[in-house]
Amino acid sequence: MLLKKIIYLIISLFALFVAAYLFQDKKIGKGKDNFTRYELVKEWPQLPDSLILGNPTGIGIDTNQNVFIFHRGNRKWPLIGAMPESKINSTTIILLDRQSGKIINSWGAGIFIMPHGVTVDKNNNVWVTDVGLNQVFKFNHDGNLLMTLGITKVDGNDSSYFDRPTDVAIADDGSFYVSDGYGNSRIIKFSADGKYLFEWGKKGRGEAEFNIPHGLDLDEKGNVYVADRENDRVQVFDSSGQFLKQFSNKNFGNICSVVFDKRNKKLIAVDDVTFLKIKHRGSDIIIFDSTGNIQTRFGRSGFYDGPISWYHDVAIDDKGNIYTGDIHGNRIQKFKEISTR
Repeated sequence: MLLKKIIYLIISLFALFVAAYLFQDKKIGKGKDNFTRYELVKEWPQLPDSLILGNPTGIGIDTNQNVFIFHRGNRKWPLIGAMPESKINSTTIILLDRQSGKIINSWGAGIFIMPHGVTVDKNNNVWVTDVGLNQVFKFNHDGNLLMTLGITKVDGNDSSYFDRPTDVAIADDGSFYVSDGYGNSRIIKFSADGKYLFEWGKKGRGEAEFNIPHGLDLDEKGNVYVADRENDRVQVFDSSGQFLKQFSNKNFGNICSVVFDKRNKKLIAVDDVTFLKIKHRGSDIIIFDSTGNIQTRFGRSGFYDGPISWYHDVAIDDKGNIYTGDIHGNRIQKFKEISTR
């Protein structure tokens, strides 16, 4: 009887391995756009040897189209137990020149415990979330603190507390949304001065339910796109939190982040596929049109043959260049749009 159980276990594991392999097969990579391709920009960024680049969990673009990176230095996410208590003593926010990839500025030492998301608004303010501190911060472009939301190291689910918030999206009028997050399953809207307005969401798989709302962005109409990570989908809401639609597909992995390309009215998402939640099989960059049809995708599938990655965040500049933060290889990648027409 024991031998039969062992054989059954081995067969089951092998079947899962085969399924995971097929899931990342390159043939699933094509969309409706057969002409637009993306090429990895080699030798970008140009980082000094002295920099310890930890998990690059957040990427944001400022109005000069330079690239903010929020990273964890030598800090590791604890596999078991509580978050660390101490703050990271090295700089955690770096600003990269879009063209050269060299560092323009850096700051953020001695402030954060577990960096997560970063967003830059139209006034070049830098918004970040820290899942160790359970807080959301707003800085000016040079790193001067302007606003703090949440109570340090205290979790909760009311209007004053977060439970490991993940991302921020800012509307044109200055109001903003926070995805909250790992501990809670909700989206919260605040006024421009940080006053709680309303929230929506709960744990689940239905409409307006989430299993780790992990990333946020807004389109030109103010609609809210949520990377519903563990539900392997993107959910879309209007500015009052009413459900509009979702983008889902059996070939998606965990949807980690989204960014809306207002220039071309397209949504860009990144996913992550693992084998038994242990071994990473790679990420895709998935580009949708406004109706949710996949235009193209690349990464573990499609036409890109680079290293296996775990894309935690994604951003796009005004030239259509796509930037990703890979927390599997601790690297930042830039992809340039090309055409085969």
